[in-house]
Amino acid sequence: MSELDGADFDSAVSPAHIAIIMDGNNRWAKKKHLPSIAGHTAGAAAVRRVVEAAAKSGVEVLTLFAFSSENWKRPKLEVDGLMTLFMRSLKKELKRLNEHKIRLRVVGDLSGFSGGLQKQIKNVEDATKDNDQMTLVIAANYGGRWDIAQAAKAVAKRVALGELSTEDIDEVILGEHMQLADLPPPDLLIRTSGEERISNFLLWQTAYSEFVFLPVLWPDFDQQHFDEAVQTYQKRQRRYGGR
Repeated sequence: MSELDGADFDSAVSPAHIAIIMDGNNRWAKKKHLPSIAGHTAGAAAVRRVVEAAAKSGVEVLTLFAFSSENWKRPKLEVDGLMTLFMRSLKKELKRLNEHKIRLRVVGDLSGFSGGLQKQIKNVEDATKDNDQMTLVIAANYGGRWDIAQAAKAVAKRVALGELSTEDIDEVILGEHMQLADLPPPDLLIRTSGEERISNFLLWQTAYSEFVFLPVLWPDFDQQHFDEAVQTYQKRQRRYGGR
């Protein structure tokens, strides 16, 4: 990872957990009259930049929306290219993750991926599990509604086994069965490309997150855009539903 000169942030008001909807790869490619995979490849380079920027700024958790459960509807050639890129990136970045003491986790319905990709994900997770500088979460084949549904199924199973009664079920119990249950909820959610929606991403976890929408297409996202989003966050007063 190359050295980047970023802004100095006040750690007392900086986001501990940043989540990003990385949008705009296809539009970036179309603007340059390139195939869609070229946009995704350029997007992978942007991932490397933002991981470094987040780690340098003291972010504890960075969650990236890489592949939604709806993305399977895209053309097969594009999906196949994304799977190949994901596999290649996991292999390529392992050394850098360990050098910078970054732990990798992949969340989502991993059963939808090939056996080879599932094995590679497990290998990188195992190889980085003791790293403590930052946790990088990749949401792949993930959807917020799926996350809530799988948590509900897990709770229902515990009720059926007699481990819980229906009266025990509350927000805390359900939250304990979400994909990111052991991590703090996102303080800041960033979406690129100018779109202003969350597209079924971390529906439960972003209940009180601050949202920042940027017009930049994801492959062009750099340190300046990261700093801009964090500085916007720092100017806000979080109320958590209160006044």
